[in-house]
Amino acid sequence: MERLWAPWRLAYVTSAGDGAGCIFCAALQDADSASLIVHRGTACYVILNLFPYNSGHLMVVPNRHVARLADASPEELNELMALTRVSEMALAESYSPQGINVGLNLGKAAGAGVLDHLHVHLVPRWSGDTNFMTVVGDVRVLPEDLHASVSRLRPVFERLAAGR
Repeated sequence: MERLWAPWRLAYVTSAGDGAGCIFCAALQDADSASLIVHRGTACYVILNLFPYNSGHLMVVPNRHVARLADASPEELNELMALTRVSEMALAESYSPQGINVGLNLGKAAGAGVLDHLHVHLVPRWSGDTNFMTVVGDVRVLPEDLHASVSRLRPVFERLAAGR
């Protein structure tokens, strides 16, 4: 029998639904979570997903705790979309994906893992990146450590955000 080492998974399974508050609000205050923030705007920020679907999985998040697009201010919506655009460009430059899934999950029935804090997912994709490991083994294979992703993306965000 082969064993796969996935040390990040324990934190996920032991903290799921622990009621510890909003992970996105905490990320702005907590040094460990903040280390995954690759860019801070005025009303929103961009953070790597701690439990990614693929390497480079980003989320664009309003600083303010809002649950729906309808609750966001025009300034927050403008920056949410502007940073989604910059994130697409940064992923294209840094990872050369063949595609990118961009989406929002609003509400539990839509698959939202965090129900009360709006966020946009950007998941870089490559042909064949979903294979038997995810389907049969319920395991994701990530070729890059999160902190390596931060080191790869931060300088690109700095340059792209300065030019927008």
